[in-house]
Amino acid sequence: MKIACPKCQWEPPAGARWTCTCGQVWNTFDTHGRCPGCSQVWRDTQCLACYRWSKHHDWYRDLPPVELLEEEIETPLAH
Repeated sequence: MKIACPKCQWEPPAGARWTCTCGQVWNTFDTHGRCPGCSQVWRDTQCLACYRWSKHHDWYRDLPPVELLEEEIETPLAH
């Protein structure tokens, strides 16, 4: 799966690390934004290259935009 910043297209290497408010340091993409220290889910991720924030989901290039997923959940299936 390709992972890249939606704002600047920076692709984080495996050694990239983010820090949670609890002090845990880890690669946020290894856990899909969930801190392994306190279990906080980070819905937004800051780019380590351009320092801008984006929805965590939007970093995953092979997934549809969050808005489309939300529409699927809200739209009942036709019978």
